[in-house]
Amino acid sequence: MNFYPIIVVGGGVSGSAAAMYAARFNLKTLVFAEQPGGLITTTHLVENYPGIKSISGPKMGMEFMEHARETGAEYKYEKIISAERVTLQMDNEFNGVDGFKVSTKSAEYFCVTLVLATGTEHKHLGIDGEEEFKNKGVSYCALCDANFFKEKTVCVVGGGDTAAIDANILAQQCAKVYVMVRKDHMRAEPVNQKRIEDNPKIEILYNTELESIHGEDSVTHVKLKDGSEMEMDGVFVAIGWNTKSELAKELDVELNARNEIIINREAETNVPGLYAAGDVTDAHFKQAIIGAAEGVYASVQAFNYIQNLLSQESAPTEY
Repeated sequence: MNFYPIIVVGGGVSGSAAAMYAARFNLKTLVFAEQPGGLITTTHLVENYPGIKSISGPKMGMEFMEHARETGAEYKYEKIISAERVTLQMDNEFNGVDGFKVSTKSAEYFCVTLVLATGTEHKHLGIDGEEEFKNKGVSYCALCDANFFKEKTVCVVGGGDTAAIDANILAQQCAKVYVMVRKDHMRAEPVNQKRIEDNPKIEILYNTELESIHGEDSVTHVKLKDGSEMEMDGVFVAIGWNTKSELAKELDVELNARNEIIINREAETNVPGLYAAGDVTDAHFKQAIIGAAEGVYASVQAFNYIQNLLSQESAPTEY
């Protein structure tokens, strides 16, 4: 039987932080990392993590994973397709204990405690041409795809911090970058807003919305809602994310109106033995440092939960 005291679903900063601490507590730990390193690997630079002045998103995500692996956590790069609560049937001290079963296409895994750090996925515009030209000029990752648009004209759709960061990334490769903002202002961090305002390659178009995306083999132009058209080689969508909480729903975890997992300060959910961390939770501030801290809380509480099940009073000394 594939049994682990703790299983973490999610290989980003939050999941790897949880795994690293769980492994330090001498818990046999398994992480399912469908997207190794998590969504932060699509970020160009991380410059607001205390103690690390500047680091690329891919490097940060991979270093978190490597730290957890070196501590003893095991990683599998598979997708969990289902999860359910079960009574464990095994030949160890957890026989008869309420736990969880998670399944991939190839196997089933059982655990006493489960941490959901499944994160988010990019939102789509839902306009004509978006699906047709995905990966043919339409992209959701400036860091990943900027190199394909050297000396081209592109636009970034969005008015938040991600849009500003993406515009700066693209300006390093592209001849011209338009930032299309639906409102009359942006919501970017001041430092990132100033960078795009000071960059001669970048032009911000306020009160501007895309109507449709057009082309032949790839994107050639876009149509705006005011009826005008603009020649364009690429469209980068940066309008936010949808929470990946499908597994939480299967497990009757309480969600808010945005389908975020509701947790307390100790990363606990309403389901005993089930914890959540990172962007999938209802934390208002979606940042790597917040998710990492929630991951640590999750593993600490999972350790204590297991200790209580075993009627032991010892507690970790690492925190």
